[in-house]
Amino acid sequence: MPRLFTACLLASLGVAAPLAGAQAQTLRFGLMEDPDALDPTLARTFAGRMVFAALCDKLVDIGPDLKPVPQLATEWAWSDDRKTLTLTLRPGVRFHDGEPMNAAAVKYSLERHLKLPGSQRRGEIAPIDTVEAVDDLTVKVTLKTPFAPLLAQFTDRAGMIVSPKAAERLGDKFATAPVCAGPYRFVERVPQDRIVVERFDDYWNKGAIQIKRIEFRPIPDTTVRLTNLRAGQLDLIERLAPTDLAQVKRDPKLKVGQAYELGFSGVVFNTGREGSPVADPRVRAAFEAAIDRNAITQVVYNGEYLAGNQWVSPKNPNYVTDYPVPKRDVAKAKALLKEAGIEKPAITMMVYANNDAPQVGQVIQAMTREAGFDVKLQATDFTTSLDQADKGNFEAYLYNWSGRPDPDGNTYSFLACKTPLNYSRYCNQDADSAMNAERLTTDPAQRKAAWKRLADRVLADKPLVYLFHRRLLWAYSQRLTGFGEYPDGLVRFTGLKLD
Repeated sequence: MPRLFTACLLASLGVAAPLAGAQAQTLRFGLMEDPDALDPTLARTFAGRMVFAALCDKLVDIGPDLKPVPQLATEWAWSDDRKTLTLTLRPGVRFHDGEPMNAAAVKYSLERHLKLPGSQRRGEIAPIDTVEAVDDLTVKVTLKTPFAPLLAQFTDRAGMIVSPKAAERLGDKFATAPVCAGPYRFVERVPQDRIVVERFDDYWNKGAIQIKRIEFRPIPDTTVRLTNLRAGQLDLIERLAPTDLAQVKRDPKLKVGQAYELGFSGVVFNTGREGSPVADPRVRAAFEAAIDRNAITQVVYNGEYLAGNQWVSPKNPNYVTDYPVPKRDVAKAKALLKEAGIEKPAITMMVYANNDAPQVGQVIQAMTREAGFDVKLQATDFTTSLDQADKGNFEAYLYNWSGRPDPDGNTYSFLACKTPLNYSRYCNQDADSAMNAERLTTDPAQRKAAWKRLADRVLADKPLVYLFHRRLLWAYSQRLTGFGEYPDGLVRFTGLKLD
């Protein structure tokens, strides 16, 4: 009876019941959301990238300093005209189905990223013209034009290689049983409950993989996620709430990891929504003028997040210093609304149905009300919000992007005409010209000049109003050792050990 009472009490708190048997060999990882499709070609969520870090190795990874390091490719070289990248692959690598990971598989995967209907990778590697399997371990990627961010794109899902045999066999069901070449193989998925992977015994770097099994458990409520960790029902949680940071630091049984993200949080406006106030750039400018970014980070996040107004943070070397974070100016906001002839604009803003996004929404709601806005909040679960954004069924959308090592990954897919993540439906030839220019060169000065041109246009048009950059916070049991902090926010499972 006492054991039954304990189980019921834990259930009432949202705490998972203890695992039997294999608990010591199982890493229980609490995620903030349930990932979307477990197909690297189709996926688009940060939570999904957490799972892919276990399932799917990439051609190239990044180190803590953001520099590329070998993974499935051991060497790479550019031609003098920067239009051909030759990759040398790691020998002896196998997919989870036993098939060889070779040049033919890389060619298949990259072409799949480019051609599969619904691909979220197409825009990331669109300059690729051809992919040639020169021999079993050599791949030649030829570009239509020079493309500076290509190697950076290969450090994420665009560089993940899938088993051609499994992809052909499963077709559009590949996400239900993904087969890659990572340290863990897929076991099962129960939507909204768990994703289970097990150590792949034929992994090329198997000596660095100590943990036998990982259970990814989506728990959107940050309080419940932390309660599970403190009760010993989870070993690691991501996106710890900043308001909980102090108490976790005081807990001798827990440790903290932290790093500023590469991405951004902001409000995306559907600029193509006919009849909506947000279709007018003056209304969007008024919305921004009514907001105090530093106050948002203080009120909701205890000042742990960094206020920002661009696609990279003010700490990033590619930040355009000509445009510092603007101060709140309610008088300016009212004047802009008067000029637009919409002095009392009513706007519905979609926010994630989690702990903090509605709070940010409420602060924005109160701030903009002083300028004349009537902002209604629409709390929507994460994957549904993405679907609504895809379809254009929104006016404003409070959105987070986890970021990429190269700023191109924070801009092109969001701002270039008709790209996959361009939820704002923004399309401007000057902006496109600037983004194309930064892609054509690896010269830092020329790229910075292109970012300045992009800022000139986008920060005037405001299809997105950037708000802040999150400090990525992990909390984990002291039993877990070997944890490393990476600015892309992903856990590397190599070297991790549960004592």
